Amino acid sequence: MKIRLATNNPHKLAEVSQILAPFGVEVERLDAEKVEIQHDDVEAVARRAAELLCSRYGDYVAVEDTGLYIEALGGFPGPYAEYVYRTIGLGGVLKLLKGVANRRALFKCAVAICIGGRVEVFTGEARGYIANEPRGRGGFGYDPIFIPDGMSQTFAELGEEVKNKISHRARAFSALGAWLTKKNLFK
Repeated sequence: MKIRLATNNPHKLAEVSQILAPFGVEVERLDAEKVEIQHDDVEAVARRAAELLCSRYGDYVAVEDTGLYIEALGGFPGPYAEYVYRTIGLGGVLKLLKGVANRRALFKCAVAICIGGRVEVFTGEARGYIANEPRGRGGFGYDPIFIPDGMSQTFAELGEEVKNKISHRARAFSALGAWLTKKNLFK
């Protein structure tokens, strides 16, 4: 089976392809503009983006939205994580947390897919905390500063194999893969 993922991020495309491969799902990039509504909930953002794309491109179109919720910052940047990353980067986020003891954070991912005119949404979470400085060379985005619970290394230090088993994105896309397998929706 093949799904089309609306993303301009080649790292995300590769990561999702690795996560879904064990389910027999191939991932191809859909070159389409993902419309993002302003909402505090990544599930609502992903659902609406999928509804808009599916009406134009049909079934098996998937979109993903991720939020990083930092406790000490009142949940900021939340669903605006990509914008914050592009504007102030990791250094800016770390500067906001300078001298802050509570560095607890939650990554939440929502993936929405259109099949049979309906949109299904799957979510995944990874709890952890923000490191004091960027560490590691792997991954992308916030991976160098996010340390998942139970680990001492950032996502960037853990490597793809480990990250793709425990991350928020791995959990959301694995739920999608399991659902596709259970529903026997393979073309």
